Amino acid sequence: MDKSTEIRKLCEEKQIRMIDFKMTDIDGRWRHITIPVERFDENIFVYGIGFDGSNYGYAPIEKSDMVFLPDPATACVDPFAEVPTLTMCGNVCVIGKEENKPFDQYPKNVTLRAVEYMRESGIADSMVIGPEFEFYLFDKARFEVSPRQCAYQIDTRQAAWNRSIDGSGNNGYEVPHQGGYHVAAPQDVGYDLRSRICMAMENWGIKVKYHHHEVGGPGQMEIEVELADMPEMADNTMIIKYIIKNMAAKEGKTATFLPKPIYQEAGSGMHVHMLLKKDGKPLFYDENGYSGLSKTAHYFIGGLLTHIASLCAFTNPSTNSFKRLVPGYEAPVTIGYATSNRSAVIRIPAYAKSPETKRFELRNPDATANPYYAYAAILMAGLDGIEKQIDPSAMGWGPYDFNLYTLSAQEQEKIKGLPKSLEEALDALEADHDYLTKNGVFPQRLIDVWVSRKRAEARQLSEIPTPAEFAMYYDL
Repeated sequence: MDKSTEIRKLCEEKQIRMIDFKMTDIDGRWRHITIPVERFDENIFVYGIGFDGSNYGYAPIEKSDMVFLPDPATACVDPFAEVPTLTMCGNVCVIGKEENKPFDQYPKNVTLRAVEYMRESGIADSMVIGPEFEFYLFDKARFEVSPRQCAYQIDTRQAAWNRSIDGSGNNGYEVPHQGGYHVAAPQDVGYDLRSRICMAMENWGIKVKYHHHEVGGPGQMEIEVELADMPEMADNTMIIKYIIKNMAAKEGKTATFLPKPIYQEAGSGMHVHMLLKKDGKPLFYDENGYSGLSKTAHYFIGGLLTHIASLCAFTNPSTNSFKRLVPGYEAPVTIGYATSNRSAVIRIPAYAKSPETKRFELRNPDATANPYYAYAAILMAGLDGIEKQIDPSAMGWGPYDFNLYTLSAQEQEKIKGLPKSLEEALDALEADHDYLTKNGVFPQRLIDVWVSRKRAEARQLSEIPTPAEFAMYYDL
């Protein structure tokens, strides 16, 4: 059965009326175009759907006309469309005279090239990852940036600030400041919604590990998924964010993956668990290695820590990202690795003991990242470490089997830290990106346009007065 026949059969079974194609722009937002089911035929998988790529943020090319080629393996009924709609992710090609060719800056293509590079190197044939999705669930979010005023306001009835006797609050079940970890109902007002979100994810084919309330008292949530192949998980990351935000909106709430939406509360990260396999066998396990990790795993860690500053330009690509990466909130701020230590940028879970599950997690990423670029960059940094046999212990990066936050000021000065701003991360990327451009995995043009766009964002935000500046300096 060919691709178009399979899709037509699915459309008949589900009484589909529209077919939706979801594409990813350079920043990691979904955009889409929709056609009536009657317009669908096998030519779409060959010739694709045309669109103007210049509006998606990519670097200018000879012509901005591009085509989106849907992947039938990603087809799923969109649960948020009122009219029965089948939706698909896919890839993008540039229109050529003779034939179309993959657009080298398109996020999905970068991910696929990274995997191809890994296989050609002979090191491994698959990278398996499992992100943790932290987010805040609010009852309302309002914000304005204008010459007249710059302000934001968020609220959720479970927040400790709603304990006032003058408000409706949560009837005495408000969650204390940074006291939300694994709280139960009635404090956990998002419990049932999270369960429905997880059911929607399962219906979409994404396997859920568990969900729970996170540390942040004013509605911080976490959903963790089972490990999956890296390119598939990049697609799934887009789908998961889509489901969470739409499920929240459907119930009159709002969900945000902003890394630090609340001052003095826990920030939201997207910790990425990872391991490599070759011929179906895991490469990161060695019962005699530190914490059960093989030399290959240690070299991969060495590559990540070597390039961690430049990696932050893709894994933490917003100015808000670095408001999360500060001491005191279980967020990593130091370059190092350890077992069960959440203050190190790389943590080795003690509970993952079997050869098939032995892995580590990179704790600095957050969900403002374009997942395709972020996961591909992580893979390329790790492979560089394996190729160069970079031993993280010999480099002085650990293992740090102690709380890094409790070190004296003198001891902390000896330990290198992550970039403290987006500008610092972009400086690092400009100085250190050869590991990304190997075999054209990340085109130089993409690196250049990424740095340019992000510097423009940082520059714009640096020019905007904040309420905190009024509080500190208004009366001087």
